Amino acid sequence: MFRSIYLKSLRDYRVPILGWGLGLGALMAVIFAAVPTVFATPAAKAAVVSIGASYAWIAEPIKIDTPGGYATWKYGITILVVVIWPLLAGTGMLRGEEDRGSMDVLLSLPRGRVRVALEKLAAMWTALLAMGLVIGLLTFAGAAKVSSDLSLGASVAFGLNLALICAVFLSIALLVSQFTQERRSASGVTAGILLVAIVVDMVHRVVPNTVWLSQLSPVYYYNLSKPLVPGYGANLGAMLFLLALSGLFSAAGVWLFARRDVGGVSLHLPERSSQPARALPRADWSLRSVYTRSLGMIATSTLWWTLAIAGLAAWFVIIAKQTEAQLKSLLQGSAALGDFLKLGGSDSATNASILSAFFIFMPVLLMAFAVTQANRWSADEEDGLLEIVLSTPQPRLRLLLGRFAAIGTATIFISVLTLIATTVASIATGLSLDYGNLAAASLSIIPFGLLVAAIGYLFAGWLRAAVDTGLLSFLLVIWVFISFIGPGLSLPDATQKLSPFYYYGSPLLHGVQVADLLVIVAVGAVALAVASARFARKDISA
Repeated sequence: MFRSIYLKSLRDYRVPILGWGLGLGALMAVIFAAVPTVFATPAAKAAVVSIGASYAWIAEPIKIDTPGGYATWKYGITILVVVIWPLLAGTGMLRGEEDRGSMDVLLSLPRGRVRVALEKLAAMWTALLAMGLVIGLLTFAGAAKVSSDLSLGASVAFGLNLALICAVFLSIALLVSQFTQERRSASGVTAGILLVAIVVDMVHRVVPNTVWLSQLSPVYYYNLSKPLVPGYGANLGAMLFLLALSGLFSAAGVWLFARRDVGGVSLHLPERSSQPARALPRADWSLRSVYTRSLGMIATSTLWWTLAIAGLAAWFVIIAKQTEAQLKSLLQGSAALGDFLKLGGSDSATNASILSAFFIFMPVLLMAFAVTQANRWSADEEDGLLEIVLSTPQPRLRLLLGRFAAIGTATIFISVLTLIATTVASIATGLSLDYGNLAAASLSIIPFGLLVAAIGYLFAGWLRAAVDTGLLSFLLVIWVFISFIGPGLSLPDATQKLSPFYYYGSPLLHGVQVADLLVIVAVGAVALAVASARFARKDISA
């Protein structure tokens, strides 16, 4: 495995191939195994079909009375979590090695830049194909027990379609990393592109006559193929388009890498020579304390995450308004349900129940932001930057708490802007809501972001940055699985309580659940206390 760059890179991907392949494959098998429970009676099946059109923003409700159609419709967005790994691998493939300095060593061998990049890229594509094959085989194994409509070829096509959308965002990450100085910046930008792509794909299912806009998103072409839906199958043209898109972005990334300095960027902004640079900005506000310096460091990323999270929350309000209108049309003939809905949208409780189904994603996004900030802490320690700060001198506890307080300020800022955005969106669309509960739903996500940051700081006491971030990301995926998919699989209540999302509840309907939030605060406080004790006693970078 060490005879070539291709084999060495493929060896490095062996754990993600098995982890993500077996994990998502087993998830699909479990989903299919649980379908008979969902369709236990004809009435239950009819109920699922009746609400399918109202929740078309998730995915097109095509043959959702079949196991394959139901799994594709309900879990389509959740399955896209697999894109996280190739996204991170794409930025680490070249830029990550440049950050570590290992690219200089690699290029000192008699290997050209293009060859190095192509071998690494080929290894990643091979890994994605292997992962897709594992997912497809396990999906077939689970589906064969509950449905005879799903063939082995359809299951493999499902895995291949996943591999193709992963390859697209892998290539986008590779291309973006040619324009950023650091790997984590490229990862953040690509994650934002992924989020925008998912939202843009939803547009045509919410707003009429906007298919042209959704066609700008790679996710739109991924969704054109539905191999698990009987009689629908894969869209060969869409899959070939994803392959071509991946090849185009990858070729552009390799071409730029071959023509820039190692450690440099492909596009340099012109410097303003009229204003001489200060060697040491003594009066800069961010140098007054560890806390203010930490705020200055995360200000840009906080701004982009705020725009993404607050913008998505406002978009959810628009979707809720559209869903309310569709339910009104669907249930107009029912007097009892018509009274309940208060046709015309004046029933804020009903509107809140619709929006609450979407708003559960808010703590997930804030926790993802916290993962990136925990990665920054562990990476700074690994790169020796904390040693410089501690030599000023600064007490270790003040350094850790100052950095954590900056994350706390950022999460509060994101939550408040999310509240403002949703309030403005609800007024603009005419969606009646209880604004006290809306404030509770927006501000209650703060402890969840701080919980993940505290756990990340705790892991950093023993683990390297890459392992810390990987473990924290995997933990977040497990929590999402327990809370979003667990109820459909009838997981025990004790298991669901292991996920922090269980304690978020439905604040849009019931306001702040103080006891549940105190559980999150308590766990986060314990994690931060242990992290502080470990950092105060450990060798830096050990």
